[in-house]
Amino acid sequence: MISSKLFIWLKKQRKLQKINVTKVNLDSLKKWKINNREIFHTSKKFFKIIGIRIQSNFYKKNWDQPIILQNEIGILGIVKNFKTNKYLLQAKAEPGNINKIQISPSVQATKSNYTRVHGGKRIPYINFFVKKNKNFSLQSEQAFRYFNKLNSNIISLVSKKIKLEKSFRWFSKKELINLINKKNLINMDTLSVFSCFIKKNKIDVPLNSNKLVTKWSFHLNKKFYLKTKIIKISALKSWVMSKNKLSHVKTNFFSVVGIKTKTNHREINEWFQPIIQGSKLSFAGFIRKKFNNTEHYLCRYILKPGSKTNTFSCSVNTSNFHSFKRNNYLTIFQKKLISKYFLNKKIKKIYNNTLSDEGGRFYHSQIKYIACELKEGENLNLPFNYIWLSSNQIIDLIKKRKIDIEARLLFGILNFKGII
Repeated sequence: MISSKLFIWLKKQRKLQKINVTKVNLDSLKKWKINNREIFHTSKKFFKIIGIRIQSNFYKKNWDQPIILQNEIGILGIVKNFKTNKYLLQAKAEPGNINKIQISPSVQATKSNYTRVHGGKRIPYINFFVKKNKNFSLQSEQAFRYFNKLNSNIISLVSKKIKLEKSFRWFSKKELINLINKKNLINMDTLSVFSCFIKKNKIDVPLNSNKLVTKWSFHLNKKFYLKTKIIKISALKSWVMSKNKLSHVKTNFFSVVGIKTKTNHREINEWFQPIIQGSKLSFAGFIRKKFNNTEHYLCRYILKPGSKTNTFSCSVNTSNFHSFKRNNYLTIFQKKLISKYFLNKKIKKIYNNTLSDEGGRFYHSQIKYIACELKEGENLNLPFNYIWLSSNQIIDLIKKRKIDIEARLLFGILNFKGII
């Protein structure tokens, strides 16, 4: 339940913050240039859209695709008052948000934004995050759409009172747990920060030792490879650049489109940009089971074009949830997990909700998150790239940047009570 005070505050923010987003042709984007090599901002800051060619023996195919290149490391920061145990968050409008306003971190900014390349206003509370912080975690972003992108996830602890800006509010952990169960309300970057700072369980007896997990991962790394090469956008196979978008010849992949944003509540009042538009509802699902009286999560080894090393992902992850049966890129095992567990109404769901992708780079992009619990006597015959990892093992692997963002967010949601 959302408290009446919080409901009134959100309603007020929706009235106060005006944002108007219109689609425009890619070749009409002011301060953006398109050539046969890339799409880039005239300042040569912010981000680029580039082309990459992928060769891999892990997937059934090699392929080309556009991808976001953003070399600078952004800040995702949350201020926590350790006396009141409350977190400073903001209601923030992003151009790609399906519902315009979502609950975002205290600071959510690229380096180009907080160094004010756009010539706009100073970002509130940035001073809490540009200095060294104890609770700091460098994490990767969506590695099918970002090329080697990293963000600093930070929780900054304070004890003194802070003057509240208009769109900011202090949230209790209980309020946030309630908000996590609301559709498209908690911003993805807020969950990203919290997922990096979950306290370990006092008792944790893993089914597979750390030594075995390392050996298993090392064996798969020797067996499989994924190589990426930056190429010209004009050379992308099966992709077509028109006036209004860069899209795949088949419509079941994402496109790059152009938007114009007008708002009364950002560092600048108007801007143009390219943005990634997904074609379908995405999905991320975890199967959980107790072994040795310890919660374990079914994880899988994966290689992604925008990641320099292998990572561990959730049990199933797909960019097209509704048509999963016809998806040739999902294995028989993954399809079985979706139909037998995630879509089975008789199976109890630990978590079942739809949340948005980050609205600064992704347009109306939503992910269905579901987690199911296996019964004690129920077993799965695991494929070669699957393994059971305990809660504490996942927390350790998050610190090592080995858990991908989809798995990290869902794990954070399921263990939200344990955030610092």
